[in-house]
Amino acid sequence: MARYTDSVCRLCRREGTKLFLKGSRCYSEKCSAVKRAYPPGEHGQGRRTKPTEYGLQLREKQKARRIYGVLETQFRRYFHRATSMHGVAGENLLALLERRLDNTVYRLGFALSRAEARQMVRHGHFTVNGKKVSISSFSLREGDVVALREEAQKISRVREIISDWRATIPGWLEREEGSYQGRVVRLPKREDVELPLEEHLIVELYSR
Repeated sequence: MARYTDSVCRLCRREGTKLFLKGSRCYSEKCSAVKRAYPPGEHGQGRRTKPTEYGLQLREKQKARRIYGVLETQFRRYFHRATSMHGVAGENLLALLERRLDNTVYRLGFALSRAEARQMVRHGHFTVNGKKVSISSFSLREGDVVALREEAQKISRVREIISDWRATIPGWLEREEGSYQGRVVRLPKREDVELPLEEHLIVELYSR
């Protein structure tokens, strides 16, 4: 399976904003997006030109892809699916991305980053409605229950995350503090996605 293996801090610097890809490091003084607030590369501190309309649209799409850890082909499939649904295409796109199992695990506070959540899902540490699911892109529906398997509850790293739980659970999910399971109470809405994204630019890019 193809995946990004370079430094994720470079991605935040390239987009010019924190994408929170590194867990607790993103909240510390070690955050590269703060220490080196300029694009990576040899000419990162050089003269910057005013971005074009296409450039703004492209950067917004790349930002969304990198936040959710989705590759280009898969992201395009999400967009086509969003446009075939009722409602606003951009909001549908974000809702589909939010409903991914790896993102939901992160949003429930079982992992400190989406990348960590993705790895935990791939290792088979979670069940959906009592059945083990190891597909990170698995799309959740209203009423689904996501639970940490009993074997995984004994892992020291997992216990550390649960005990130091500070996650802000969005309104479309619910989980009691200290609990090893959460539930999808409703489908996510645009106001539930508190991310620095302008989804209409992504729609404009793919509609060119």
